[in-house]
Amino acid sequence: MAQGPLRGPVKPPMDSGLFVGFLLLLSIAARGSSVSTPLVLWHGMGDNCCNPLSMGSIKKMVEEEVPGIYVLSLMIGKNVVQDTENSFFMDVNEQVAFACDKLGQDPKLKAGYNAMGFSQGAQFLRAVAQRCPYPPMNTLISVGGQHQGVYGLPRCPGESSYICDWIRKKLNSGAYTDAVQKHLVQAQYWHDPLNDDLYIQHSLFLADINQERVVNDTYKKNLMSLKKFVMVKFLQDSVVDPVVSEWFGFFKTGQAEKAETLQESTLYKEDRLGLAEMDKAGKLVFLASEGDHLQFSRAWFNATLLPYLR
Repeated sequence: MAQGPLRGPVKPPMDSGLFVGFLLLLSIAARGSSVSTPLVLWHGMGDNCCNPLSMGSIKKMVEEEVPGIYVLSLMIGKNVVQDTENSFFMDVNEQVAFACDKLGQDPKLKAGYNAMGFSQGAQFLRAVAQRCPYPPMNTLISVGGQHQGVYGLPRCPGESSYICDWIRKKLNSGAYTDAVQKHLVQAQYWHDPLNDDLYIQHSLFLADINQERVVNDTYKKNLMSLKKFVMVKFLQDSVVDPVVSEWFGFFKTGQAEKAETLQESTLYKEDRLGLAEMDKAGKLVFLASEGDHLQFSRAWFNATLLPYLR
């Protein structure tokens, strides 16, 4: 028996060129939706943006692990020599303003970025988050940063030990004098628990960003806009004193032996920076690494920190 006519409209086959174009659009859309958030790095004391043994290596490692990511390692100055010197001698507030200007002029960052600071570079990037909300910082990763400052400079890394010996003498002789505060980076996050009034009154950088004198609601609002604030503490740290500063803790006021956690501090209890609210919202992340200051393996970095960059 002959088959009767098919009922309903007959759809012509899709043109092959149109089909290929459709697949290409899907591919582009898929790539666009998975573009990695740019990453900004800030190095620590005595280092520079592009040292192949430190920040240059970190930059290269991230680029290998996250293909297509844009990584900006901040150079504070016109060259690596200035960048290194400025980590000791350039006013921190001027460094932060310099960084803010650089970030604001980078078109690749206008939609937002993640930030990763190493040692003192971490608290400097926190100042960027608090003072310069545009372009927006999404996640801040502090690797061995000293968010409540330091009260001691036991050992300096690399070839800068002779400079650190000189710095130590200056800090011990008068960290809160105008001459030392204005010309020595480490003095600006020197936190003397035995002279709390001097610290609060004369600290040009740390006392300001930690809301010690007055509460700046803009600082608080901007910091709370972070999606995550990740803090890494090194359990065998021989550089940072006290090491609990890497988790935003410090010595209890009036002595330099017993430490208190962030959650036990007045800063947290009065929520002067919004950290208590961020903690309750799950925005604060406390991580630990075995080993000395900034000593970690690529495997640890990939497993522990990379997830916050993807």
